[in-house]
Amino acid sequence: MGRLAFVFSGQGAQTTGMGRALYEGSPAARKTLDALDALHPSLLKLCFEGPDEVLVQTRHAQPALLAVGLAAAAAARDAGLTPDCCAGFSLGEWTAATYSGLMSPGRALPLVARRGQWMQDCGEHNPGGMAAVLRLDEQKVEALCAEHPGVWPANYNAPGQIVVSGALAALADFERALPDAGGRAMRLKVSGAFHSPLMQGAADHLADALAQEELKEPKCPLYSNVTARPYGAGDARELLARQVASPVRWEETVRAMADAGVDRFLELGPGNVLCGLIGRIVPDARCARADTPEALQEAVTSLGA
Repeated sequence: MGRLAFVFSGQGAQTTGMGRALYEGSPAARKTLDALDALHPSLLKLCFEGPDEVLVQTRHAQPALLAVGLAAAAAARDAGLTPDCCAGFSLGEWTAATYSGLMSPGRALPLVARRGQWMQDCGEHNPGGMAAVLRLDEQKVEALCAEHPGVWPANYNAPGQIVVSGALAALADFERALPDAGGRAMRLKVSGAFHSPLMQGAADHLADALAQEELKEPKCPLYSNVTARPYGAGDARELLARQVASPVRWEETVRAMADAGVDRFLELGPGNVLCGLIGRIVPDARCARADTPEALQEAVTSLGA
């Protein structure tokens, strides 16, 4: 049997009611969520009850997703699943970093809340958006971005699916050009041009905040969205700060983990978006979710405790 990776959901996966089933069915998840709710009052109410229009806001979604991801990881560990490495998509990288011991949950939660607020502020000061580009390979998307100043590749999700970020007017021009290039766009419901230079203000704030934090070496290999490789000694501050304004190299990250022997993935957080992407990147790998006790039990059976 090969290696197991824990992968943590990013922003966009949030949904009202997330975490409730694990809270009710896993003592380990309940303990984690209660501890985080004590640090961030009303966190559980937000996860369980929403409403959607509040939960979707970046400043609320990010700490909520961190909490639910850590709770799912605690439940998985309690069920006997232990990762050989970790990664997370966008915000999920912070959850992976916390789970791996880079920082404590008590330090990560307020940092993530501030990250969400800084990103939301950037979106308000530099209005932008994101769109998934379908049917075009990355070279064609990069070439089109080069022809449209103010639009950048943001998420390299899977073969044939890249997300771009950009200023609103530039993004609209980019979308109008796609059909002639053989592609099409699907605009995402986000509040800013995440993972692009328009988020540099948030990256600068994060660099300042992380300079004050004592970070530890991760307990297992932790893969970076920026480099698609495991963190090296002493580079966590730089990578976590750069990440918010740099592309998420998810396809490359998953391939790097597969090359390192990973053939099983457990998605931690609401939904199964990452499992869908992983299935397109490494079709022979097994991927399971752990967002309910029933799903976790199936994961234990399919992935091996």
